[in-house]
Amino acid sequence: MVRLDLNRRAVMALGLALAAAGPAAAQTVEEFYAGNTVTLIISAAPGGASDFFGRQFAPFLARHIPGQPQVIVENLPGASGMTAALQLQDNAPRDGTVIALLQRNNFYLPLVLEENAAFDPQAVSWIGSLNKENYTVIAWQDAPVETADDLFTTPITIGATSFANENRTFPAMMNEYFGTQFQIIAGYEGNEEVGLAMERGEVQGRMQTVNSLLAGSEAAWLQEGQIKVLMQVAAEPSPDFPDVPMITDFSDDPEVLALADFFLKPLVAGRPFAVPPEVPEDRVEALRAAFDAAAADPEFLAVMEESNSLVEPITGAEIEAIIDDLYATPPEVLEKVTALLTPQ
Repeated sequence: MVRLDLNRRAVMALGLALAAAGPAAAQTVEEFYAGNTVTLIISAAPGGASDFFGRQFAPFLARHIPGQPQVIVENLPGASGMTAALQLQDNAPRDGTVIALLQRNNFYLPLVLEENAAFDPQAVSWIGSLNKENYTVIAWQDAPVETADDLFTTPITIGATSFANENRTFPAMMNEYFGTQFQIIAGYEGNEEVGLAMERGEVQGRMQTVNSLLAGSEAAWLQEGQIKVLMQVAAEPSPDFPDVPMITDFSDDPEVLALADFFLKPLVAGRPFAVPPEVPEDRVEALRAAFDAAAADPEFLAVMEESNSLVEPITGAEIEAIIDDLYATPPEVLEKVTALLTPQ
């Protein structure tokens, strides 16, 4: 009996000693990342805007992570970003060595499409977003529209890529609920193909981001007067086009504006970065701090300014607030979104 008590005391003493030594023996964030490698997965093919932002940002993120690990970039396109999202959620190590630049539609597609329900954007940890996207409606110089008002009375053909892409879903929503007259031709392989279709006269317009109008191939069109910027389709107006009206200026119906808000809210987090579930909290916080510092790094901003690319970061906490708002959407709004995203 005495021996048993002594054994219990020994075990208790050992446990207390280990508990006391645990925090001192645990790795710091800097110790963990020093000499380690971090993989940045980009959920899009090489050569696009996501790839550009991710590759430009990677070395600056590495600089600001404690321990300054090597950051390598891998592309994992597919299913509008959902391939990378599921890889991050289900298979990536939960230690902070994998980060993914996902797509903003990953915030809401699991809510409205059964085939995407396996991804839970509230399960991963978001560390920040690099820019805010603003869409515009542009028309070729000889298109029979001159103002935003004309879009409600005069049909024009616009090109789009995939069925679930914003360049199709946004004008479809505008036709159905705001009354625009777009004739949408979807199925082009990429944005460059849509641009070529405009030049050939196959289509008369398209949805185009402000960033592309300022920094992409369309910037030359704008400077040379080959296109007309007719309307903004965004959560917030762009200061670059102060005289171009917003789509939300054309309705005062609360139900219509709620639907538009659902589609447009994610644009505030244009380039969102996340890490898998269950990454230790101290590493998540360190990555969030590193993201914020890298996004404000003067050298990074200078690199992006050289290409006329806008950097408008928001924090991981702000992304999570956007997602929480989306998940509080009333069922009747979600039904309308599902209908717009489902081929008839």
